[in-house]
Amino acid sequence: MEYMQIANSAPMWIAAGVAIALVLYQAFVFARKSYATGKTIGLSDAQMRSAMKCSMITSIGPSLVILTGLLSLLVTVGGPMAWMRLSFIGSVMFELMAVGFGAEAVGVNLGIDPMTKIAFANAVWTMILGSLGWIIFATLTADKMDKAQARFLKGDKGLLTVIPVAAMLGSFGSLVSGHLVALNKNTVAAISGGLIMAIAVQLSEKKDLKWLKEWGLAIALFGGMIVAAVL
Repeated sequence: MEYMQIANSAPMWIAAGVAIALVLYQAFVFARKSYATGKTIGLSDAQMRSAMKCSMITSIGPSLVILTGLLSLLVTVGGPMAWMRLSFIGSVMFELMAVGFGAEAVGVNLGIDPMTKIAFANAVWTMILGSLGWIIFATLTADKMDKAQARFLKGDKGLLTVIPVAAMLGSFGSLVSGHLVALNKNTVAAISGGLIMAIAVQLSEKKDLKWLKEWGLAIALFGGMIVAAVL
């Protein structure tokens, strides 16, 4: 049996489907509890609907980027694993690297050598074991974060807004820095996307364009890619 027959077999689809069902259930529970908490703290239905709408629109751009990664994984590990892994983790770069490392460990270079059943199995194990670290860490420490946060802030609640923003800027800055110094089409896409986002933010603030605030990220993502493709 060829490895791709195993990768796309019914047991693999069933196993992946069970995992996806768990993710969907978690999303449902979180959404329901968030809505109930919003009611408790005094948010109006209009405010919560607006927040949900903005979240859904903002997720379109990153989701389509993940879709392109899904197509890359489909040809190496099959539909079930690609579907399950990107639904769980969502990091295209990590999954592709993990597949490459797993296959290379048994002497198979992706894109050069034909994939084997052993290489496929090793790639799957690498993807799964490689992501266990942060899952275990989050499971063991999530309930202790409130105490750690209180000790770290020492009563200064202003830091609570500064730290997440700084962490987000640092993480995105780290991701884009490699593309900026590459001096290729990736550089063009990164700079173009940043400029488009800056313009969108300025226009949405000056003109009070609510729709632009919601669609700004998606416009910047696709705008940067289009500019890079044209140039």
